[in-house]
Amino acid sequence: MRRANLRSDFPVLCFWIFSSVLIIVALAGMGCAQAGPEEGGHEVQVWAGGGYSVPGGTSHTGIFDIGLRYGWVITGAHLPGFLRGRFEYAVDAEPAYLIFQPANTAYGVGFNPFGLKWNFERRGPLSPYFELSGGTLFTDHSVPTYTNPVNFTSAAALGTHVLGAKYNWSVELRYLHISNAGLATPNPGLNTVQVRVGVGKFWKGR
Repeated sequence: MRRANLRSDFPVLCFWIFSSVLIIVALAGMGCAQAGPEEGGHEVQVWAGGGYSVPGGTSHTGIFDIGLRYGWVITGAHLPGFLRGRFEYAVDAEPAYLIFQPANTAYGVGFNPFGLKWNFERRGPLSPYFELSGGTLFTDHSVPTYTNPVNFTSAAALGTHVLGAKYNWSVELRYLHISNAGLATPNPGLNTVQVRVGVGKFWKGR
């Protein structure tokens, strides 16, 4: 019974998060767009994400997390054509991490010190990006169940910022892998696909 509730309720939660943010993003895009990522600039953002497990690891598991980001746009524009963009280094602190497992709900905190982000050239109010990131996750219950409460995370994401007059909104699709890297046996791992949304601001450094 608990598994059935998890599988039915969590996708509904993700749908409402995604739908609400699309409406907000559309409204934000109606104003004059602020400057996007620029060399020597900085980014600050608050974000939230949710997703559900996919094949290749532990199943019947949902994740919801909230985080804070700070980023540094390190380079000017490089590469030709549609690949042209700027490199950004970012770190994320995740003070709220919920993992909905069939056996229990684990609460945790995470820290991602390795955020490698490529900001493609902006197209009107849109500033698309691709990202690779990695970090650690500490939980009060083992994740997955009967494994280990200390894990490592790695992720790949594709999304876009919608640049508003003062702030920007972002929406992305993220593939997240959680594993204890052999700290415990077994190590089945957990793979999820998430929708993440955020609100933040870019500004030019001195």
